[in-house]
Parts: sequence; structure tokens; C-alpha cells
Amino acid sequence: MAAHPNLIAQNAQFTKRIHELAPGVYTAVGYAASNVHLLVGNEGIVVIDTTETTQAAENILSDFREISALPVTTIIYTHSHRDHISGATVFAEGRDVEIIAADNFASDLVDVDTSRPVPNVALMARTKRQFGISLSPEERVSLGVGPGDRPMKGMGAGYLEPTLRIGETTVITREGYDLKLAKAPGETPDHLIVWYSQDRILFSGDNFYHAFPNLYAIRGTPYRDFESWADTMDQLLAYKPEILAPGHTNPIRGAAAIATALTDYRDAIRHVVAETVKGINAGLDPVTIAAGLKLPEELAAKPYLQEFYGTVAYASRAYFAGKLGWFDGNPTSLGQLPPSVEAGKFLSLAGGAKHVLSAAEDAVEGGDFQWAMELADRLIAADECSAAARQIKATALRGLADQTINAPTRNYYLLSARELTE
Repeated sequence: MAAHPNLIAQNAQFTKRIHELAPGVYTAVGYAASNVHLLVGNEGIVVIDTTETTQAAENILSDFREISALPVTTIIYTHSHRDHISGATVFAEGRDVEIIAADNFASDLVDVDTSRPVPNVALMARTKRQFGISLSPEERVSLGVGPGDRPMKGMGAGYLEPTLRIGETTVITREGYDLKLAKAPGETPDHLIVWYSQDRILFSGDNFYHAFPNLYAIRGTPYRDFESWADTMDQLLAYKPEILAPGHTNPIRGAAAIATALTDYRDAIRHVVAETVKGINAGLDPVTIAAGLKLPEELAAKPYLQEFYGTVAYASRAYFAGKLGWFDGNPTSLGQLPPSVEAGKFLSLAGGAKHVLSAAEDAVEGGDFQWAMELADRLIAADECSAAARQIKATALRGLADQTINAPTRNYYLLSARELTE
């Protein structure tokens, strides 16, 4: 199936391999959506993050047993997203293992208060679309920060509760490794980074990976604090690491290369904030701001700021909503018509459903897929020529999926197209 060539090329970041970062220190890349780091001591192993499924964890542990047969004695969670915490039972192998996390370890995916109303059905549906769950490997070519084709058995099944929660900065010694654990909010507020000073290795969690940061996830997330994430880049830079081991994608080696990458990451986030604020203060709506916002050329050219996972436009719109809420400032929006009512009026003004359907067909034929979808949405909302409109929208979604460099968007488009036609 067709896909953007740059998105396919990004898969080089997920070649299945156990990288040796330093004597006794390893990173398993490409086995699953996220990486697993293993530090081999004299009597046991420290594991940082445990990936998303028990099957992926089993595969990593099986391959790692060719390097070391020692038991895992300590597990550190960099944050609470499920793709980092769901293989812990596999690495524990039935033993009582120390599990370390931040003292505020909890997010939109862990420790959700189910005694209150939660949009769990909608979140699950949107999560499946973002990650392309149930798409074929040929369709789901990538996750943006992980391989599209990876084990799915035991998704979320191997989580173990933390046994030790730490505050701002804590130094621990485990299996002969002196490790500094520091809170460093970014993709989540509960992020921990792990600093191994002896070999100057920084385990950064999801504060950095080889893609534009996912400042807003289309599966649906609470506001992610842009300023805190940017400030965390300064925190990472202060360590002057010589090896950076991220939660996704390949490690980076060399102090200069790492400093440049972290600085660019910080500057890209701050650019989105500054330009969005400029648009807000000019009275522009979030859609218009996002449509016109680009990274400076020198940042846009960087391979680790390509929009494989996050996008500049989604980030800008999320920042607007996070700071000002849903209202775009236009008084018309305060009493906005429901889509079904607006659609009926639109169709009448356009001369009827058949005229709109014809325009949608022309738009698809001409490759104007976004406009085709917007026309199709009005037909679907008004329940006029809706079967044909669903087919048009599905075709347009597949057309856009082939063009986008952003993996979550591609997966969302393709699975939504399937839902429309099946």
C-alpha cells in the first residue's frame, strides 16, 4: 500500500537491535513501540521501561538472555504511558522486584478514577485509530516513533505497581550503578529521567525522540504543558550527556550532536508557543493560526523535527485550547449551529444534496481530499445521499493517508475509512 516515502524511511529508526551503549549498558530498539534499557550489574539487572505488551517484553528478554542470565532486580518507569510499563511482569519473572517511579506517577492512562464519568469508550476508539490497531502491517507502516508491525499480544497486561516513588531528585545505587533520578515533566507531568554519570548516559524517556514532539495526541489527551517541556530540554542539556537513550527511536552518540538536537527541540517548542501567542494577540482563530504556522527553515530541515509523530499544526491548536479553552473568540461560535442543522441549511443554499454530492465527487477526482471530506460531512450530517458521501469520504481519507508524513494521522485516516465502509 502507498505511503509517504519519508514516513517509510523513518522505519530505519526502528531496526530491531540491542545496542550496547557502554560496558554492561544496553538499549533494545525496534521490538515494540518503545525502547527498553538494561543495565547489567554483578548480581542483577536494572531495567528502565518495560514496553507495551508482554509478548514484546518476552522477545526482548529472550534475546537479552544471550548477553546475561542474571535476574532483573529493579525496574524504573520513566513515565506512566502504557507503552513503557506493560511488560514488567515478564522482566520480574515471578520475583518480588523493586519498581521505581515518580511520586506523581499517574496520567490519562493509569489510575483513572472510574467512579466518575469518563469518556473511556471514545478514548478507546480514538486510541485504536491513532495507533492503527487492527490495520494490517501493510497499512500500518509506522507509529511515527515505533514500528508499525510489532507484537500485540498482552497489550497493557504486564503492569506492576511502583514500590518506591521518588521526589524531585534522588540518587540511588542499584547493582553497582550510581544513578540520579530526576523529575523532568514533558510528554507527561510524571516523567523521570535517569542519569548515569560514569559513562555520561542520559535516559530521557519521551522528552526527546527522533520526530517532532507529540505536544497533542489525536487520541485525546489533557493539555500537555509546552513551557515545561521546553524547560526540560534545558534541564537535559545541563547534564552534557555523551550518549542519549530516548524512550523511542535510536540512541544518539556524541556530546555536540546531542546538544544540538536538544537545543533544536527546545527552540521548536518555544517557536510554536511564540507564534501561536502572536496569532492569538492578533485576534486570529486557532484554525487560521495553525494553517499558517511553520518552523523556521533551519529547524524544519532537521531530521529529528520531522512531523512523523507530533505536528506543528496540532500543537498550535492544542496550545490555543489549553490557554483559552474551546472558544475561538468569534461571537458567532458562541451559538454555533449543530452540524445536522447547519448541514441542512448549507445543502439548501447549495441547491440541494445532489449538487453537493457532485462537487464532492469532483473534489475527490481533482485530489482536493480535504474539501471532499468537508462536503461529504455535510451530506452525512443531513442524512442526504449519505451512503455515497461515506464512500467519498473514505476515498478521500485514503488519499490523504498516502500523502501525510504523520503516522498517527495516517493510521487515524485509514481506520476511519474502514469504519465508514464496513
